[in-house]
Amino acid sequence: MTAEQPVSPRTDSSNSSHDDLASARRVLKLEAEALVMLGQSLGDDLVAAVDILFSAKGRVIISGMGKSGHIGRKIAATMASTGTPASFVHPAEASHGDLGMITPDDAVLILSNSGNTPELGDIVAYTRRYRIPLIAIVGRDSSSLGDAADVALILPPAPEACPMGLAPTTSTTLALALGDALSVALLERKGFSPDQFQVLHPGGQLGKSLVKVEDIMHEGDNVPLAGPDIKMSDVIIEMSSKSFGCVGIVDQGELAGVITDGDLRRHMSGDMLSMSASEVMTAGPKTIRLGALAAEAVGLMNEKNITSLFVTKAGGDDSQVVAGIIHLHDCLRAGIV
Repeated sequence: MTAEQPVSPRTDSSNSSHDDLASARRVLKLEAEALVMLGQSLGDDLVAAVDILFSAKGRVIISGMGKSGHIGRKIAATMASTGTPASFVHPAEASHGDLGMITPDDAVLILSNSGNTPELGDIVAYTRRYRIPLIAIVGRDSSSLGDAADVALILPPAPEACPMGLAPTTSTTLALALGDALSVALLERKGFSPDQFQVLHPGGQLGKSLVKVEDIMHEGDNVPLAGPDIKMSDVIIEMSSKSFGCVGIVDQGELAGVITDGDLRRHMSGDMLSMSASEVMTAGPKTIRLGALAAEAVGLMNEKNITSLFVTKAGGDDSQVVAGIIHLHDCLRAGIV
């Protein structure tokens, strides 16, 4: 082909486009059917595997070769992010010193569709020598890996979505889904909470969406508060010094009302400065509970067209005690929108 004959982009005909869609839908149908088969095949072996992983005093060490290794890395990442410390160890590197990363307190999970991958031999032998619990995810009923494992999770005999039956497709989807099933089962057995999830996901929008008001609210002397009998002249000084555009009126420890810039404008008169806070305040102000997500506070502020919310916690006799104050700008600085 000469320089005068550039390659033209392939223009798909309607027939080829139809074939592409049919191929993609066939792949998804085969893999979806295989996932149903996997769910139906689960039994006591899965429970035994979760028992082993739950009881491990150390980490879950995951290994696999080739495509199984890629799936294993994802499973390790999922477990680590959901409260089960996990690491991936490459089987080839394990044979050259990384076996030292595995301790008797760990549990090992190895993936191999054939169950006879030669590169796994050293790591399997190591677990047997030091009596380290071994779980296998394999695609055959009988294999060297499955036979050696304490628990073997056998994938159902579903055909690969690859029309030649060669490229790992359905089998890797099943292994990935089974890893998710193990991770979530462990998460639920451990009672892993949203608070713990947020600690492990401080970055990105996911972490931001789990930030609580108590993480970013203002507390103590930074909260603008006044008693109901305080003169408005002193209330204005408190409002100005704290820069929230409002003051919470506290009666016997409970938030009785709030005075905002709008309340000042509505009561603008010659004698307002001599009035008491209780005469000017708006009773029953909107608040946000301690422990609520900051995203909930943003939603409430947007809904009520306000910029600050007092944060309250339950006190004695079902009273609502002021714990802090949160401003819309605090949420924006935390990346919560």
